[in-house]
Amino acid sequence: MSVIEYRSIGIIHSPFTQIAGMPIQPAGARGVEGTVEVEEQYAGGLKDLEGFSHIHLIYHFHRSEGFDLQVVPFLDNRERGVLATRAPRRPNPIGLSTVRLLEVNGNILTIANVDILDGTPLLDIKPAVPEFELLEERTLGWLENSVKSVSGLRSDKRFRK
Repeated sequence: MSVIEYRSIGIIHSPFTQIAGMPIQPAGARGVEGTVEVEEQYAGGLKDLEGFSHIHLIYHFHRSEGFDLQVVPFLDNRERGVLATRAPRRPNPIGLSTVRLLEVNGNILTIANVDILDGTPLLDIKPAVPEFELLEERTLGWLENSVKSVSGLRSDKRFRK
């Protein structure tokens, strides 16, 4: 398998400086604001982003070390395949969060519903377009019965080694 390299295009800032106690998904971070500081050399790529209400942030789980193929996710007490979860300890530690875009000011984005650790390296931004996602006929697998409890759940130490 070949090596694939990415470079950070910015830094995500949030009030969360410790992993333990963080919301585990944007649904648990309703109203929590943060900023995305895009490096100046990429700021031109933000043109026309202000017209979108939500954006997908793709980032590197910089505090994640190693991975497990079987994990006990936050919303369950049984082992699940890591690729059937949103756990941070993954073969490629890439995170995805959909956040509300409040403002674009130069190279700084103000966002809400942020569930990301402060100082997280940003890999990419994409506008969220529900019509592109085609989720109208969806099933939630093993999460079907527990997804409603996500808003009150906080991170613990289970994914740190």
